[in-house]
Amino acid sequence: MKDDLFKEPIEKQFEFDEQVAAVFDDMIERSVPFYRQNMELVVDLLLRRLKPGMRVLDLGSSTGSLLVELARRSGVEAQFVGIDNAPAMVERARRKAEAFGLAERLAFVCDDLMRYDFGRADIVVANYTLQFIRPPVRSEAVAKIAESLGEGGMFLCSEKVLMEDRWLNRQIIEIYHDYKRRQGYSETQIMRKREALENVLIPYTIEENRRMFKEAGFQRVDTIFQWGNFATMAAFR
Repeated sequence: MKDDLFKEPIEKQFEFDEQVAAVFDDMIERSVPFYRQNMELVVDLLLRRLKPGMRVLDLGSSTGSLLVELARRSGVEAQFVGIDNAPAMVERARRKAEAFGLAERLAFVCDDLMRYDFGRADIVVANYTLQFIRPPVRSEAVAKIAESLGEGGMFLCSEKVLMEDRWLNRQIIEIYHDYKRRQGYSETQIMRKREALENVLIPYTIEENRRMFKEAGFQRVDTIFQWGNFATMAAFR
């Protein structure tokens, strides 16, 4: 379904409710530059890491696209678990898994990742998830991820990010808005979504993310993809 969510005024902050879930796949592909190519990069990297018996967690799994693609392309017997606190997202993820004949290989759980017991994990993925966790507890979430990963465990994290330089940050935001205009979003839609996300999506700089990962116990952190104010990082225990 096409994302026309912000054509009309919305009298609330942004949340992943039924309205958002219904248009999410279109929204994210039109709102995040090179989203599909970046997801392919992440899946290709995970396929090179994946071994039989491993446990993969996708935090903020939304409609389940990443885990579906990973399980579809992998012949490895591994455990794939998606966790999302939005019931509408989890329901769509489960239906997507069924449509691809992967319902028995994929588990989607509706829960708050701060409450959910991660157990042992070998790989954790969080695509545009940490940015929605309030800063006072975000480092706790990253520490929890690190604790769930054993030595050599990998964390892949995609985030909207800030530039260190204020002038550059403003220019990148304007370039990003130009990108959204080319995707068919109107000035009104761009403005309304930005207002709805204010104080809901709170980005860090790449360096702030890197520091947070290191303080949580990750030994190495690399940026594997970046377009303007969107970046994907790989962190290793």
